[in-house]
Amino acid sequence: MDMARNSGVLSCQQIKKSINKRHVFSRSVPIDDEQIQPASLDLRLGDKAYRLVSSFLPENHEVIEKLYTPDVYSDLVMYEIDISKGGILEKGHVYLIPLMEELNLPTDVHGRANPKSTTGRLDIFARVLTDRNPRFDDIACGYKGKLFLEVMPRSFTINVKEGLSLVQLRLISGECALADSKLKSLHRSSRLLYNGDKHLSADEIKVSKGLFMSVDLSGDNSSGVIGYKSKRNSHVVDLTKKNHYNIADFWEPLRKNSRGTLILEPEDFYILCSKEKIRVPPRYAAEMVAYEAGSGELRTHYAGFFDPGFGFGLKGEVKGTKAVLEVRAHDVPFMIADGQTFCKLYFEKMLEIPEKIYGPKIGSSYQYQSITLSKQFKNL
Repeated sequence: MDMARNSGVLSCQQIKKSINKRHVFSRSVPIDDEQIQPASLDLRLGDKAYRLVSSFLPENHEVIEKLYTPDVYSDLVMYEIDISKGGILEKGHVYLIPLMEELNLPTDVHGRANPKSTTGRLDIFARVLTDRNPRFDDIACGYKGKLFLEVMPRSFTINVKEGLSLVQLRLISGECALADSKLKSLHRSSRLLYNGDKHLSADEIKVSKGLFMSVDLSGDNSSGVIGYKSKRNSHVVDLTKKNHYNIADFWEPLRKNSRGTLILEPEDFYILCSKEKIRVPPRYAAEMVAYEAGSGELRTHYAGFFDPGFGFGLKGEVKGTKAVLEVRAHDVPFMIADGQTFCKLYFEKMLEIPEKIYGPKIGSSYQYQSITLSKQFKNL
């Protein structure tokens, strides 16, 4: 691949070159420039969805082979749905959707997929499968083949349509995650975490294979709202809509209390936010990663990518942006407290600074967010 020898995440201009070289391509509808984000590519749904009996991994088989070969996996597909003009995916059911994009990666480039922010905030479990792969979302160096998306709406029944994007793909050359020493140095030079308008000192941050962040249950707004819990029974959410639905029809607001605590009920879905505000300088990309199981039986994110410029701007003019946390507790009720360590970000260097960075100029939705639901819901 005609790139610098050092490792890093491919930038928007390098992704465009990869498309021109057909390392990423679509046989049906050409890839649009609007799909190209500062450090990732939006992947689009194809025209059909398969309702499955259960989730699966292809392991040593092709995905299609798993679906249609009885002696490999019998009766996986219940029925097909035409979503070319829109189709309903029922809450609690598993679907497999072939994506428009395919890959023909160079041997030194691998990929990693993640749900888009809007997907995570709607509690849609979405992960990418590739042929002969024992893992979701990780795409091997030199992979040549189709991409498939497993989708399971967990809180809301949803309406999707061909061409809609639920996930995004990062292309990466080599190993480029920052070690703790480099991360501390980056914080000293670029002030990665803020609390209000004050940046945290080097002594105030916690670093261990990533940068730790905590949850905010103090409610730094006049309403005292610290988050939202999804309602168990609500109408269909059409993902093609924007600023359309009333929040109260789908979400229960959560307000602060004098104790600064919140009890998470098992398998309920919560939208909360971080206490700290994060900044991602343009030369870096970040990802929220799974926190250690020993910290509690809960999941603290679904959508993990943070683009270059998130909470930073082009020249550091933005003093951080809060991270929205998509939270689900498992097995037992779990009490959390204001300021409790809750999630972790790791940073990766870019191969080069992107020509466009996260922010309003490229239509980014969440640069100045606090407690922000997905864009389908009306702004308060």
